[in-house]
Amino acid sequence: MRACLLILFFTFNASLWAQSGVEDASEQSRLARSIQLSEVVIRSRLNVNRFIEQVRTDTSFYKAFKNLRVLNFTSSNDIMMRDRQGQIQARLLSKTRQIRTGNCRSMQVLEEKATGNFYDRKRDYNYYTAALYASLFFTKGSECGETNVVRNRQFSTRGLSGVSKHKEQLKMLLFKPGQRVQGVPLLGDKMDIFDRDRAKLYNFSIDYSEHREEPCYLFSVAAKKGLTAAQRDQLVIDKMDTWFSIRTMEVLKRTYTMSYRAGVYDFSVSMEAEMARFGPWVVPVLLRYVGDWDLVFKKRERGLFTATIYDVH
Repeated sequence: MRACLLILFFTFNASLWAQSGVEDASEQSRLARSIQLSEVVIRSRLNVNRFIEQVRTDTSFYKAFKNLRVLNFTSSNDIMMRDRQGQIQARLLSKTRQIRTGNCRSMQVLEEKATGNFYDRKRDYNYYTAALYASLFFTKGSECGETNVVRNRQFSTRGLSGVSKHKEQLKMLLFKPGQRVQGVPLLGDKMDIFDRDRAKLYNFSIDYSEHREEPCYLFSVAAKKGLTAAQRDQLVIDKMDTWFSIRTMEVLKRTYTMSYRAGVYDFSVSMEAEMARFGPWVVPVLLRYVGDWDLVFKKRERGLFTATIYDVH
């Protein structure tokens, strides 16, 4: 459970909003009427109902990360753990290169400097923040038979335990922001921003923007101001902005913040994922994460990491 509070990662469901609680056309129309549109969007005569449906069935965010499994790329990695005073207690700075040969991929460590207690004696990670990062960008040995096919993958912790279960929970939060998350006690339903009652506590808007000179729709969700403590207790997502390409409706950027406080845990997390095009591929080129979370009987973990991806082919 502790690990699932990190994110955001990272969390991988193929659909961004599938099973979001907007189950029929009337509910979708109700939501469409509540979304604030900028003048530019109004003049474009955007079909808001269709836009919401495209958002709900999006697979591009997950696929961008899956694309990294089938490509060559270099990554600059900075994983930092801080104490309660904000001082660095452990850190990893490294540069890695993923090499795809045939149907397999492997990783070369080009540079690495680890300080503090980043690793244990067996050179395993001492922090779940580091384990999450490694599951996204690092490879041990050779991984074969992977594809970037998304289909309609459903995340589930069924049959999993230990680190494997934690990683799956983290991926739910990373790749399903705003959706109901199964297998996360006390938290799962509160992730669902499109639930009929919960949606009333948010402001939704669509505006025009650009990302890397590509025209985009900027879809924004933010908790309303002046909520009571009881209302705020029903929310996990504080704010989320997503840039959708007008031409392809692919997610090109996403930023979001989450926070929650319960009797057994509390957390505050922010994340930014930025994509870029390399030929026919859309891949993440910048990922930033800042998280502070705690679980009863466990040590509080304050992590920050940045991944910069380049030389993709």
